Amino acid sequence: MRTGIFPGSFDPLTFGHLDIIRRSKNICDKLIIAIAKNSEKNSLFSLQERLEMINTCCHDISSFLDVVFFDTLVVDYCKSNGVNVIIRGIRSVSDYEYEKTIADLNRKLAPDIETVFLLAGNEISFISSHVVKEAANYHGDISALVPQFVSDKIRQKFRQI
Repeated sequence: MRTGIFPGSFDPLTFGHLDIIRRSKNICDKLIIAIAKNSEKNSLFSLQERLEMINTCCHDISSFLDVVFFDTLVVDYCKSNGVNVIIRGIRSVSDYEYEKTIADLNRKLAPDIETVFLLAGNEISFISSHVVKEAANYHGDISALVPQFVSDKIRQKFRQI
């Protein structure tokens, strides 16, 4: 059984993330969505809220997924949990350069764990969590960027701030 991991902050979950999650079914038998506990980032959503967004938006493929939190090196999590493949999405050349550096380091630390890059389609390649939050902050229409459930959560959050 091939187990993959898709690590990220998912703050918030976007259509780009969902595209990678769904396409991962072609690569692995089980996918762990690993939500990073990143103290360096100023997160809009708590870890629990991000978990809820992923579980709600991926309910139709929940038997394929495990959603977890992690605060270690991804390869250390992989070694401890029998993960064979790290899945990463690539939107642009700058993403590739960053992700290749991380993949090279991971290969040095754990040669048995492969990194697979999935290219974003043109229609979603501009979507990032940062862009979503920026647009929402200025009351922009984010309906083409995130699922309705996530959009509602973002709107609620910005009303509280």
